[in-house]
Amino acid sequence: MVRRPRSSRRSFLKQSAALAAAGSPLGFPGLALAQPAPVKIAVIHPVTGPLAYSGQLCRLGARIAIDEINAAGGIKALGGAKLEPIYADAPSPQAGTAEVEKANEAGAAAVVGAYASAICLATTQAAAKHSLPHLVDVGVADQIVERGLTNVFRFGPGYRKTTSDAVKYLHTLNTLAGNRAKSVLIVHEESLFGTGTANLLSQELPKLGFEVKEVIKHANPTRDFANIVLRIKTVNPDIVIPANYYNEYALLVRTMRQQGVKPMAIFSVLGGAASSFKFVAEFPDIANGIIDVNHWYNPSSKAAAALRRKVEGMKDQYFTYEVFLNYESVYLLADALERAKSARRDAIIAALASSTWNGHFMPYGPTQFVNGQNAGAEPLTMQVRDKDIKVVLPSHLAQAAPVFPWKG
Repeated sequence: MVRRPRSSRRSFLKQSAALAAAGSPLGFPGLALAQPAPVKIAVIHPVTGPLAYSGQLCRLGARIAIDEINAAGGIKALGGAKLEPIYADAPSPQAGTAEVEKANEAGAAAVVGAYASAICLATTQAAAKHSLPHLVDVGVADQIVERGLTNVFRFGPGYRKTTSDAVKYLHTLNTLAGNRAKSVLIVHEESLFGTGTANLLSQELPKLGFEVKEVIKHANPTRDFANIVLRIKTVNPDIVIPANYYNEYALLVRTMRQQGVKPMAIFSVLGGAASSFKFVAEFPDIANGIIDVNHWYNPSSKAAAALRRKVEGMKDQYFTYEVFLNYESVYLLADALERAKSARRDAIIAALASSTWNGHFMPYGPTQFVNGQNAGAEPLTMQVRDKDIKVVLPSHLAQAAPVFPWKG
């Protein structure tokens, strides 16, 4: 019988240390703790083209949330799996569809995006083909969640809810002011978002005694509003209601000021710049007094205030609804992953459908998805006051009393 030489304790420790340095705890191959596979998340937004500014803010909000979740230990129920973003540019519906196909091939577990309603309509449909969970960050067209797609979930309100609240609040403000405003003119961008919002306003405002004098559609992008503002001046409505994206909104109201058009109020519905700290900072005199019914956070939330400080601490960044809706959408997805205890698409969809997540700072209460729409989601009404944006309605969240008509 051949005896194996006895190893000394010192040589055993040396061998163990060498093996451990090679990645094996306790010095034995095969016992290394496997790192959990990352959970791939497609983050799809229009970061180039006419909507690039808003798309980049959307991506910023998603990135901040992903970084925070990973820094805090990842998805605990999946052994600390990290979220791995697949950032994609979708400046058009066609591009959005193509990016969803790429994300599916890359093994994405879910999609977050894609900002504009028309793009969201395309990306959600493409995701449905692959049973790929899709969280809609902003897209307000209600068609997005009304097609029976069980993979689609929208955290924020759609334009039907937003328009309904806006008309109600405008009627209340006007009643308190002695019904001074009689007529309105609507200016909207031409895509699904603007057209749908304008159609709803045109239907609902006359029921409350407002005459809709004219509805003016403009292309997106538009770089000259001189003729449109001349028409507004000729029609001379009491209230102008814009519904458009940031660049066009800002240019429209600046042109109104330049041409001396001063209605009783600019009362925006989903106004692309009216609830933007960037707009307020760059054009404080023009922005002052504008009212907007839009996505907004609970103004008393310490978590929202902390995120705002973080964003504004970055160079040339502003805390906008694009940022915080994407931030919250990623956290909603992370909560679903924790409860699903799986990165399987069907498990994530089931977890989202049964979600009661209340870890957000929006004025919604716990999530409750009904046919893909968060039933508790609601817009708030803000007014620009003294170089700041204040919630003025509903009253239980108000930071200031609304001024209507605007004193300026």
